[in-house]
Amino acid sequence: MHEPFSLLVSVYDGDRPDYLSRAFRSAVDDQTVRPDQVIIIRDGPVRDELAGCLDELRCSSPVPVTFIPLERNGGLGPALDRGVAASWFDVIARQDADDVSMPHRFEVELPLIQDADIVGAGLLEFVTDIDDIVGQRIPPTDPIQIRRYARMHDPFNHPTVVYRRRAVLAAGGYGELPLMEDYALFARMLAAGARAANVAEPLVYYRVGPEAFKRRGGTGLLRSELRLQREFRREGFTSTAEYVRNVAVRGGYRLIPWWCRRAVYRPMVAHYTERLDQPPAAPAPEPAPGPEPADGERVPEWDYRQTPAASLGPDQPRSVRS
Repeated sequence: MHEPFSLLVSVYDGDRPDYLSRAFRSAVDDQTVRPDQVIIIRDGPVRDELAGCLDELRCSSPVPVTFIPLERNGGLGPALDRGVAASWFDVIARQDADDVSMPHRFEVELPLIQDADIVGAGLLEFVTDIDDIVGQRIPPTDPIQIRRYARMHDPFNHPTVVYRRRAVLAAGGYGELPLMEDYALFARMLAAGARAANVAEPLVYYRVGPEAFKRRGGTGLLRSELRLQREFRREGFTSTAEYVRNVAVRGGYRLIPWWCRRAVYRPMVAHYTERLDQPPAAPAPEPAPGPEPADGERVPEWDYRQTPAASLGPDQPRSVRS
């Protein structure tokens, strides 16, 4: 018997009803192991078409739905914190409103969470339909590499994550850090001693947009990046040298033209993958990796050339609730 768990979905007015319906069905109706509770956070008012979709999903769901409508759009982080607080169970699975979970996702992840506080998985990227895969991301699976990698980049594919409520609350919850809520939370969890696990197998189809590279820069994202790096350094999660490196590499990445980000992404991945695979030398500090991809991109554990160059990163703005 698996431990009972909740499914957490946040919805806002920018979500599409057809995408939401498919995401919900994939994570509930089609699962070989269904959640025991679904939590839907409506982050602010939504248009009539989306409201009708939410009503239909609530009425037809085969498992109980806890629906929490928020009066105003307050952002993804605060919305998810409301959902975590409403969970009936310690184990919570995340589901984005436009991704598609594979039918065996929870069948694979739930046994792993028995001995962990956070579990992630690989994913497949698609643009219009899951039959048209444009990329694949596999996270680091070794516990030491997960913690080492987290000092430079999010080691989890956030749409695949299952975690324990108590570990999330012990780390302070999501908080409010636009576009980087997941990374900030996961890093705090690791710093607090959370037991982490990743499975390489893709368990989620992740929807990406053709404009993704254009949306991964700008001053708003840069501000969040700098705030995140200051928090990491203040809490001792990164060293001074790592802080300088991250600000220069990750911050600089936000300011270069979108076509340049697209052109240099694969060489960046190749360089950092080679560094990640090298065991740290003793007593010398670990070597500084080269430039790193944008948030949500995963450094593969295989030859980067196996991932098509057309692979796009996460559609960042869907986390912006404004």
